[in-house]
Amino acid sequence: MIIIMSPSIEPYLKGLRAQQRHVAGGQFVFHRGDTAKEMHFVLAGSVHLVRYQSDGSILILQRAGPGSILAEASLYSQTYHCDAVAFGAAGTRTYAKAGFKKLLARNAEFSNVWAGYLARELQSARLRSEILSLKTVAGRLDAWIAWNGGGPPARGEWKLVASEIGVSPEALYREVAKRRP
Repeated sequence: MIIIMSPSIEPYLKGLRAQQRHVAGGQFVFHRGDTAKEMHFVLAGSVHLVRYQSDGSILILQRAGPGSILAEASLYSQTYHCDAVAFGAAGTRTYAKAGFKKLLARNAEFSNVWAGYLARELQSARLRSEILSLKTVAGRLDAWIAWNGGGPPARGEWKLVASEIGVSPEALYREVAKRRP
């Protein structure tokens, strides 16, 4: 896999008013249905966009780490369409949507960087969708492993992987057990 470094969004945001926020693990940054008034830039930790399924399981739609904009599509929406939950302690910086949009309108270079960021997020979303379309747990796990550099997840993150690939933790554990020598 070839990784191309892309320009960071953060330097362009320096002139905008911002508020820093620290969020404890498990705490919500926002809820589905809340009015989307702010853009959230992740400074530290990880914040996940999640949807709760009718069976009680969680589907992770985005894992936003340091340098990421959380729920970037909310710039063009009146409300948030998912819940955002901190996975461990996290720090964010929030910017008013109005200021963010003005910056896009007046700074062509930032607009280009933003378009590139959105394109990469779209590619990731399509890959996640492709993984979720696979019919077997084995196929989903193989695709997830290939997407994440060919190795297993970090210790203690198997349940998180189950949420990302849309299977129960038990089904994933059974598949992992089959692969052990």
